[in-house]
Amino acid sequence: MNDQQRTLSIKYCSIDRIVEVEDPLDSILDVSIANKIPHLHECGGNGICTTCRIRVIDGLGNLTKPTVKETEMARKRNWDPSIRLACQTRVRGQISIQRLVWSSAEISRLQVETVPLGQGEERPLALLFCDLRDFTKLAENHTNFDLAHMLNRFFTILGDPILMNNGIIYQYAGDEIIGLFGTGGGQKEKICYDAIRAGLGMLYAVERLNRIELKDFNTEFQIGVGLHFGKAFVGQIGHPKHRQFAVIGDPVNVASRIESLNKELGTRLLVSDDFFSNFPEGILSKGIGDSVRVKGKKDEIVVHEVVGFKEPDTNLEVQGTLDQILKNEDEFAEKFYARVFKKAPEVRELFKKNLLDQGRMLTHMLGGIVYSLSRPEYLILGLKSLGRQHKTYGVNKEHYPVVKEALLETIEEELGESCNYKILHAWENALDLVIHSMQSYEN
Repeated sequence: MNDQQRTLSIKYCSIDRIVEVEDPLDSILDVSIANKIPHLHECGGNGICTTCRIRVIDGLGNLTKPTVKETEMARKRNWDPSIRLACQTRVRGQISIQRLVWSSAEISRLQVETVPLGQGEERPLALLFCDLRDFTKLAENHTNFDLAHMLNRFFTILGDPILMNNGIIYQYAGDEIIGLFGTGGGQKEKICYDAIRAGLGMLYAVERLNRIELKDFNTEFQIGVGLHFGKAFVGQIGHPKHRQFAVIGDPVNVASRIESLNKELGTRLLVSDDFFSNFPEGILSKGIGDSVRVKGKKDEIVVHEVVGFKEPDTNLEVQGTLDQILKNEDEFAEKFYARVFKKAPEVRELFKKNLLDQGRMLTHMLGGIVYSLSRPEYLILGLKSLGRQHKTYGVNKEHYPVVKEALLETIEEELGESCNYKILHAWENALDLVIHSMQSYEN
């Protein structure tokens, strides 16, 4: 029996679903997309981001051989042969797989794979320390169950700004969160932009947490954030049989000391001058600034209070509202499609399959785009690929303004009283970027 006569199928083990492969030239990623199975592919299937990676559970011999691009990626990241890139791999029989990256929140952690095994190396990093104030008092005033619930929400909603900005949650130390930016390399200006968005995003997040979720507990969380930039050792540390990812060096200690200065100075976000100097003049809005002595340092260091961007920042505003917008993803999608079909009834013909699955693909895509704003080199590639796909579905340029209008109206409805002109304008800017990139696939 030749390849054309063999049954080609993929079993997605996590959802216990088997789909047939109709075209042997389609990659595994193509098959996922065609069957409305959410499958991350941040770079649009160009074999760069590695987010579409799968583990082959059964049928490894029923796949095409790894491409040169895939082989090089596997070598750099030390993958075993069962891990393949879905965008580079085609099916030649029956296979069973697992998707390995489930959410956009996991993507930044993939940077750890780029850390060399063995000795490691020095890398320029931005380090973020965030501390919850008066934790002892909180513990005294609440039951253990309520405290655990509140802390889980705290770590979730304040961890998101780190993950959305290409950062890694390095450690939870008691009631403290430590974030790293630049683990995978990059320009120092970009690393610091990511880190300050994360720090400011944490302030936004804790305000929203207090206003919406903690009011029933009659309590409020207060935090302090410290940021520093410098070179630190990045590598695997420990017994040869049990090494762990670690970051070591003076910048780690300095960042921690800077965070603790918030208590003394009555501030919420302090950065070192080494961090602040990576921004052009006029970008950040400053509060107090001073030379201070910190424990463990012979010389004084200069710190600056940062209260925000001087001009609204699209990434920050969009990231800060995603959690509230998609708190009920199915409901968001239902409202959106109802608006689209009302504004353009003819579009309904493009959605002949299960609208619930389509809605889940929409919210999956929307969340992925927001997380990808911190990785624009992947985002643009991914959006161009998305534009090509939608062209084959029958979407044309007249449909994009309708979609944009319906999305903005749905976002405004979901935000309710939290919505304002600054947020809507940021979302409009983000959607304009998405639409322009999707329509530029032919260029």
